[in-house]
Amino acid sequence: MLKQVAADAAQAALSAASDMLQAGRYMARGVRQQLIGADYGAYLAHMARTHPDDEPLSYEAFFLERQEARYSARTGRCC
Repeated sequence: MLKQVAADAAQAALSAASDMLQAGRYMARGVRQQLIGADYGAYLAHMARTHPDDEPLSYEAFFLERQEARYSARTGRCC
């Protein structure tokens, strides 16, 4: 019984660590997107996975579309 409790505790700790690592990855990706811009590789992977019959945008078209989306916020604010 004690071994099972220890095994369960170890599994819970690993699961929590895995969740924290995944959260860190999401946060890092968000920061990269805010500072650098959207990730073209992630876009291509998404297109291949979810829209295999559609032609993906070229890098240039993707970049321009992301810039437009980022800087043409229609919120009435300047920043």
